[in-house]
Amino acid sequence: MLDRLGSGLKDALKKLAGKTVIDKVAVEELVKDLQRVLLQADVNVKLVMNLSKAIKQRSLEEEPPKGMSVREHVLRIVYQELVNLMGEEIEVTLGPQTILMAGLQGSGKTTTTGKLSRYFQKKGLRVGVICADVFRPGAYDQLKTLCDKVNVPCYGEPGETDAVKIVENGMKQLKNAEVLIIDTQGRHALEDELIDEIIKINDLSKASHRWLVLDAALGQQAREQAARFHDAISIDGVIITKMDGTAKGGGALSAVAETGSGIVFVGSGETIDDLERFDPDSFISRLLGMGDLKSLIERAEEAINAEEVDVNAMMKGKFTLRDMYKQLESLKKMGPLKQVMSMLPLGNIEIPEDAFDTTGKKMEAYKVIMDSMTNEELDDPSVIHASRIQRIATGAGVSQEEVRELLKYHKTMQRTLKGFKGMGGGKFNMQRMMKKFGGGM
Repeated sequence: MLDRLGSGLKDALKKLAGKTVIDKVAVEELVKDLQRVLLQADVNVKLVMNLSKAIKQRSLEEEPPKGMSVREHVLRIVYQELVNLMGEEIEVTLGPQTILMAGLQGSGKTTTTGKLSRYFQKKGLRVGVICADVFRPGAYDQLKTLCDKVNVPCYGEPGETDAVKIVENGMKQLKNAEVLIIDTQGRHALEDELIDEIIKINDLSKASHRWLVLDAALGQQAREQAARFHDAISIDGVIITKMDGTAKGGGALSAVAETGSGIVFVGSGETIDDLERFDPDSFISRLLGMGDLKSLIERAEEAINAEEVDVNAMMKGKFTLRDMYKQLESLKKMGPLKQVMSMLPLGNIEIPEDAFDTTGKKMEAYKVIMDSMTNEELDDPSVIHASRIQRIATGAGVSQEEVRELLKYHKTMQRTLKGFKGMGGGKFNMQRMMKKFGGGM
């Protein structure tokens, strides 16, 4: 959905950018193109019409700010109105809190609970999870497996049918957790029994937040579920899952925004790290090919800190193959390459789908080659000569040419990092680095 919606929006704006005169006819044509794209993404007709009216009215009546062309002014209006369509950004505090997870069965609630625990853990907080889903067999085992992957304690009582009792015991057991996440049970449909139970758990836990997990495939029907849960426990945030697998994502996004609950996170992948903070500004910026450097910087800093890379030494030219190995690990932790690239301001540059696969495979191949090297070679690549190249290639099951390609890539990286030297008075600054990187593009 995001790919189609993004390319459709970019095509509409590209058509406007190519016009010599921006008049009423050009604006009306742009509005029609936007209407078609948004309706195909299942955005509510009423919302699309309101958006169209606002864009048309502002484009024809507002005077462009000083120094801004009419074309730039119209593009800016489109951007602002699309951001408004997505609703306001919901703040996520990084401190002690209890989060109650609600949602129907099959929405991805348990998986999202695991992802959420990972999100707060990466922010340096002590996280604890309670499995209060007594309806679905295997719910505790699934959640425990996810939490074990990231060393987050998970409390549950398999066989116990009283969810309120489980939460009460779990809160005592996990009293040292700074962030406590409670995964409640879901059903195939909203039932009075489900609502009564979640109200009791909400009262007992005195939850700081009540977040509803919705499947993006629901489309505009998400509005009804959001409203029902909101009436019961005052939902103050929504997490939309499976955004990568449906054409109805636009409907779910706009439907939830319309209820006023606000979207907190968006899930669009299978791994435990595939959960993104939803920022309407950044979301629309990426759809229009304008990038999202703020999120990219945040991911990069987290990944670099996790790998404990000595960046200052790297800037001085001490960039070994061992450092490069850590760097590849960091890039992997930043998420799918396609997702990372969408955060760069590439404008209308389209990257072929198979390019992401090729690059990902290349990175994995480099790591295999480096696994065949000795500690001496990883710390000092200059010692690698012909006979060592032959031995490394045989050990990794690759050609000697591929080993030479890796060494060439390392030298290129070393030269690049030396070029960043002096950007921050010796202290590494990711924002300055990204600014230089962006300018170079």
